[in-house]
Amino acid sequence: MADPRVEKLAHLLANYCVAVQPGDKVFIRGTSTAMPLVQETYREVLRAGGLATVWLQDLAFEEILLKEGNDAQLQFIPEPLALSMEVYDCRISIQGAENTRVLSGVDPARQRILRTAERGIFQTFMERSASGALRWTGTLFPTHAHAQDADMSLTEFEDFVYRACHVDKDDPVAEWRQLSVMQQKLVDWLKGKRAVKVQGPNVDLTLSIADRVFSNSDGHKNMPSGEIFTGPVEESVNGWVRFTYPAIHQGREVEGIELRFADGKVVDATAKKNEAYLTAVLDTDPGARYLGEFAVGTNYGIDRFTRSILFDEKIGGTIHMAVGGGYPETGSKNKSAVHWDMICDMRDGGKIWVDDELFYDSGQFMIG
Repeated sequence: MADPRVEKLAHLLANYCVAVQPGDKVFIRGTSTAMPLVQETYREVLRAGGLATVWLQDLAFEEILLKEGNDAQLQFIPEPLALSMEVYDCRISIQGAENTRVLSGVDPARQRILRTAERGIFQTFMERSASGALRWTGTLFPTHAHAQDADMSLTEFEDFVYRACHVDKDDPVAEWRQLSVMQQKLVDWLKGKRAVKVQGPNVDLTLSIADRVFSNSDGHKNMPSGEIFTGPVEESVNGWVRFTYPAIHQGREVEGIELRFADGKVVDATAKKNEAYLTAVLDTDPGARYLGEFAVGTNYGIDRFTRSILFDEKIGGTIHMAVGGGYPETGSKNKSAVHWDMICDMRDGGKIWVDDELFYDSGQFMIG
């Protein structure tokens, strides 16, 4: 018997997250291991009147390309992938890996060639998203591999995922709208503010948000969601931060990352595990050493670290920052082939001041 929560999640993706309208061109990108959700999402897009295209892509193919392809093949951008960024109205990404570490043995220099080649379509994606021309969302279908990463059984991880998406509730949309209202109060309060100071056991950082906009991430562009984020003024970031959770990127787990910033740029980067990989990613292009995102997680229903950034960056009581490309709708001007989120727990005394007013203390908001 099919899990009814899969059907409810598919309905949420098509009708709430990207709000498919009759005639919309909808690109559904998924993996073979996520097929139950891919199929149901395809069905929901058709029911909504969308013109659907399904693109199945497994990390196993990327591994073969990275290990055996020549430079020209690494730099080739398939036309359907480019079109999904350039002309489609909606894009739904459904991940679900059979092996989350399949790229761990790949040469980082080869990955850098691939990511650099994708920079153009990534920037197109960012710009069309910011203008509203492209509505997109991403989610994760629970698999054994992701359950193992999260130290859960598959059944436990399924419960976790569907609870985080609110599809265990009678009216998931109502739950997301309630979160949206709460986050909008925070976003409204932050409008027009200028200076941010973040201090705690693992961070001592200042940055500017002058003329920048905080976005209310309420389940439309990620499912699940629960964060407010902006792009800090590029040259304004000064200080240091120690990320308390491992940072997962392209199949590699980098632990104990500490970054030091001077006038916006990462001038020193260390890690307890995979430091060479961290350095390689930061050297992808000039923008990779600047922050494209500063965010606060608001989803207190996500109560554990799972090694999946889709969930972990939303943990209530944490902040996260992304080195690399920023979202134009926030005012960010930083461009890069990289966008790598890293998470810092604030629940042990971390504080955020905004224009010298205490905004956040030990994982709780102090305004509103």
